[in-house]
Amino acid sequence: MTKLDELKRHLKPGQAYRRADLARWSKSVDRHLKELVESGTLKKLSGGLYAYPKETAFGPAPASDKDVVSAFLKDDTFLLASPNAYNSLGVGTTQLYDKTVVYNHKRHGEFQLGNRKFAFRMKPRFPKSLTKEFLLVDLVNNVDQLAEAKDEVLERVVQRAASSDRRRLRRAVRAYGNERTKKFFDRALGASELRAA
Repeated sequence: MTKLDELKRHLKPGQAYRRADLARWSKSVDRHLKELVESGTLKKLSGGLYAYPKETAFGPAPASDKDVVSAFLKDDTFLLASPNAYNSLGVGTTQLYDKTVVYNHKRHGEFQLGNRKFAFRMKPRFPKSLTKEFLLVDLVNNVDQLAEAKDEVLERVVQRAASSDRRRLRRAVRAYGNERTKKFFDRALGASELRAA
């Protein structure tokens, strides 16, 4: 068995790897990486980041965004989000965006990993998974970056806030909202509480 074959034995289909991960199993890691990329075994995603596509009935499937981001950050503490998720809130957003946002504690900036674009945003706190409350807060945090008419969307957010679980929404606003968002929800929830009284 060649050294290259030995290295290949450690690779799992559908996984992403950093050069440093592979250096544990190869003394000639750069030469082996070059050979694996040329043979199509590995796909280079960016400097020092590679994926081992999984073979499916429809051809090779790329590594999941979660695996790619985990390898890129060398960390599992992050949240994948997309402005497309706002469309599920029923507040009038309908645009589709070709961007995945990665809330994390380590990196900030736009990175092309393979044929996907990721917007890394450093945040002190974010939930483990996307909740309706987090998405409402996140939408208001990022409303200036959306293509829709801002005032109409915010008006619908006020209506949605009125019919939401108030305690959970207030908790999400405190934990994840920027100052402007906190003021917005103070007014929105205050107004809806007055109407309910």
